Amino acid sequence: MFSTNHKSGWLAFAAGVGTLLVTAWGITAQQPPRTRVDDNALKNAASTPDRWLTYGLDYAETRYSTLKQIDATNVSRLGLAWTAEIGPGGGGQEATPLVVDGVIYAITNWSIVYAIDARTGKELWKFDPKVDRAISRDATARICCGVVQRGIALYQDKVYVPAIDGRLIAVDAVSGKPVWETQTLPTHLPYSVTMAPRVVKGKVIIGNSGAEYAVRGYVSAYDAETGKLAWRFYTVPGDPRKPFEHPDLAAAAKTWSGEWWTMGGGGTVWDAIAYDPDADLLYVGTGNGGPWSRDYRSAGTGDNLYLSSIVALKPDTGSYVWHYQTTPGDNWDYTAVQHLLLADIRIDGRARKVIMQAPKNGFFYVIDRITGEFISAEPYANVSWAQGVDPKTGRPIMNPDAWYGPEGTPLSPGPGGSHNWAPMSYNPATGLVYLPAGNSCYLYAKQDDFIFQRGEGDFQGIGRSQTAVGRGGRPGTTPKPQPPMIGPEAGRDIRGGFLLGWDPVTQRARWRTAGGGAIGGGTFTTAGNLVFQVIPDGRFIAYSADKGEKLFEISTGQRGMGPPITYQVDGRQFVSFLAGQGTLPAGGFGAPPPPGVAPPPGTPPPAAATGCGPGGPPPGANAPLDPAVNRPRMYTFVLDGKLPLPNAPAIR
Repeated sequence: MFSTNHKSGWLAFAAGVGTLLVTAWGITAQQPPRTRVDDNALKNAASTPDRWLTYGLDYAETRYSTLKQIDATNVSRLGLAWTAEIGPGGGGQEATPLVVDGVIYAITNWSIVYAIDARTGKELWKFDPKVDRAISRDATARICCGVVQRGIALYQDKVYVPAIDGRLIAVDAVSGKPVWETQTLPTHLPYSVTMAPRVVKGKVIIGNSGAEYAVRGYVSAYDAETGKLAWRFYTVPGDPRKPFEHPDLAAAAKTWSGEWWTMGGGGTVWDAIAYDPDADLLYVGTGNGGPWSRDYRSAGTGDNLYLSSIVALKPDTGSYVWHYQTTPGDNWDYTAVQHLLLADIRIDGRARKVIMQAPKNGFFYVIDRITGEFISAEPYANVSWAQGVDPKTGRPIMNPDAWYGPEGTPLSPGPGGSHNWAPMSYNPATGLVYLPAGNSCYLYAKQDDFIFQRGEGDFQGIGRSQTAVGRGGRPGTTPKPQPPMIGPEAGRDIRGGFLLGWDPVTQRARWRTAGGGAIGGGTFTTAGNLVFQVIPDGRFIAYSADKGEKLFEISTGQRGMGPPITYQVDGRQFVSFLAGQGTLPAGGFGAPPPPGVAPPPGTPPPAAATGCGPGGPPPGANAPLDPAVNRPRMYTFVLDGKLPLPNAPAIR
């Protein structure tokens, strides 16, 4: 029986949804094998390499596979096994597919989910939640940064689908038919959902996006069987004249000033989650402030907890345990929602249980995951907003000019960050984290005529971002010079993407190779001494994990690349990933804005006006491709695969 759950006072998906016919969801169905993924399977996911059961492969989010049929001696023999088209597109492919018992489950643009035979690429079923596509382009726009999804979750006999409009939908893994749905967002506000949910102890954990539109962030847990809300943790305090939803928000409120709650505050949870089953701690990364400028958001003062933080929670109740804030008083869109990775390593002769993160701000952090104690942080890319991180307090040593004014200050990194959503990975044999990153610079300038707005009527968004940060300095003024640079490339005007083999013990790169970047593609690593990387420009590359030697490379000729995964079926190891954009929504993220509409946040002004100097990709490197050629596809490779790479949209 199909059921729905909606919070009182929130808008329902559609009138009469409880009696909706299955055909109205756009399902085509064939029967894959019956599969069940229980708590024990998720806890031991790292020891079942034939599967890829959760977003980061395991609860520690290591993206490390013990498979080694493909290794450093034979990876050059990789060839294409099959490709399959997965819809018309509408944005890049950011999702990590999941695999169990020879079935691949993948989500693509507009939250459409496919079940695919991992042996052949044959579609088994498709589920389309029928998202209203107006939410990306008109006065009700609520999608900041592209019509994208980062993944789904598997548990028992269900696939959990995060619709970009905020619905969480449980779908039968065999038939593709919906079982229940619930709305996770207040639909009168400009939220969206792009993250991959995770399942912990029978609860589906999911956050949201929208800090650029000035909303209040939170993460929620829903009962996996019924869809009933179990708990909710707000990442920033609400109106202090009302009771706080949980007691730790009272302490957080003391780090804010002014009437921050009228603008939401930000802190959305739109990517990183990890879980330590032994410590029974759930870790979430939180987003940037909304608006970006702290002057408007919090009267220019305060750390603004729990923005840009790693927060540890109890998964049964959502209760607060500890936090570590990477960017106090965030003023630059330096989120801490980037990949959280758990490992046990030795530092100074002592075994440490750590959580590691390379957030947007350019520093690589190693934190004790049991206590939240700061261990170390060093820059992995060019950084000018801070002079370093104090080894005693764990707080950044700020460059005073990083608190920019209306004239503007060029700072590194820019709002896209030194590392964004592109997944990193960790190999316990080499002790290295494989980090796709990049150097960047941006002219931050406070918008001195900013007035926060709410829409009128049922929808309170205004159809555009409200960052309070302009694309250049006030006319007639000269930007301040960029503060002194630190980092591995300090003193050299180098921009663009690279892949690091980063040693978290020494906080230094053991090797570095050009290619990749903060946004797009990503990595996984294996016991075959390999690290695989998908690069935003369409390339698929394999390196030796210990030395970073390039061993294999092909170009798909596509853009909008997703992270790769590996699995085994019938004794053969495969590698799969999604690629392609298709036709982007008019005026949507990545497409040219309509006349008279400002570009999306983070779009740089002309190079000559930034104070950042020359650099970046060569002209035309990011030029859009013909949508007919760049239709979304899943690519799957195997040793001695013989299929030629497609150069046309035909299904292979």
